[in-house]
Parts: sequence; structure tokens; C-alpha cells
Amino acid sequence: MTVRNIVLFGPPGSGKGTRAKIISKLYGIPVITTGDILRSAARNQTDLGIVAQGYMERGDLVPDQVVNSLVRERLSQPDVAQGFILDGYPRSEEQAKALDQILRDLGISLTHIIHVVLDDETIIERLSKRRSCPKCGSVYHLVSAPPKKDEVCDQCGSKLVQREDDKEEVIRNRLKVYHEQTAPLSDYYNRAGKLVQVNGDGTVDEVRERVEDAL
Repeated sequence: MTVRNIVLFGPPGSGKGTRAKIISKLYGIPVITTGDILRSAARNQTDLGIVAQGYMERGDLVPDQVVNSLVRERLSQPDVAQGFILDGYPRSEEQAKALDQILRDLGISLTHIIHVVLDDETIIERLSKRRSCPKCGSVYHLVSAPPKKDEVCDQCGSKLVQREDDKEEVIRNRLKVYHEQTAPLSDYYNRAGKLVQVNGDGTVDEVRERVEDAL
């Protein structure tokens, strides 16, 4: 079996999560999403979660030392032996260098680096109309995937909410942070000769075809 160790990055709202799920299903490898780990810690109000929550609500990056520790621990688990997808990490050149060291320590090599690209205004339109269920975690979009009843979860009947980091002013700050700190990863990984750029727009079938081509 071919091992696929993948880094997937791009601006918030560009469809990284959709691509990660497609890759996971195609090759049977786990998705490692630091955002989900951190949001879970915030919901549970752990010491780490309380610190992380403040950064996330402002749209700022969580400190590297916190994220790097989570990634090292996760990549040490046995279910990554046949591959993994790092979705949303690294987010800066400093994190990329830390990841390089983590991988060296664990005897792992990256096989693919995928950069998803999409323009800012399309991203703002996508994220500002996203709603989430605070009880069961279901996610909706008021235009492309609305709930059957206005702003009420189809699964459990709870009132849907807009996440703090899906509000327009926070989205614009997240994109500013991305362009300043994460976009330069394209140059960093291009030097490694493994970078592939894929369009973040299109239908699910188009996305799947682009992912298969990239891998």
C-alpha cells in the first residue's frame, strides 16, 4: 500500500475540509485538523482551551508551542502508519520548520503538499452565511445547504448559531493573518519540489477530480 503523508493548506473557507474528507475516503487515512482539536478544548474550558478561545475569536493564530505539541502527539499515534492529512497545519513558515523537525524525529516524510487557492470575496460570502448547531455540531449554509426550518438544526432541533470566527469582520482579519503568515508557505514548500496548487471553487465532482490529479 502506498503511504500518503499530506499537508493541505489554503485560506479559511477555501474548501480544505471538503478536500480532506475526499482524500480520507479515497485512501483510508485520517484527517488531522488542529482547529477541531482546539475548538474542542475551548468548549470543554480546559486551561489550553481558555487560552486558545481568545485567539480564535479574534481570528488570530494560536501560539505555535501549543499547536506543535498537539501535532507531535497526534502523529505519534498508530493510525497514521499508512498516511495522514494535515488540514490547516502548518500555518506559518515557523510551524513548517517545526513540523520538519517533528517528522524527522518520528522518521516520517511528507509525500504531497497541496495548496488550495480561492479569492477573498468568495471566501467571505461562503463563511459569513455558515451556521452551526451548538448541540450536535451539524453545519449548514444559508444559501447552498440551508436547514429545512429557518436557522433550526434538522438533526436535533436546536437553534443554529453563527460562530464568532464566521462573522465578516473576523473573517477579514483571518484572511489578513493568512496572507501575512500562511500564504508564504507556498514558496517554502515549492522549494521542496512537492507543492501542487488546486482551485478552491467548483462542484464536488470537480473537486474530487482535482484532488485525484494532485495525488
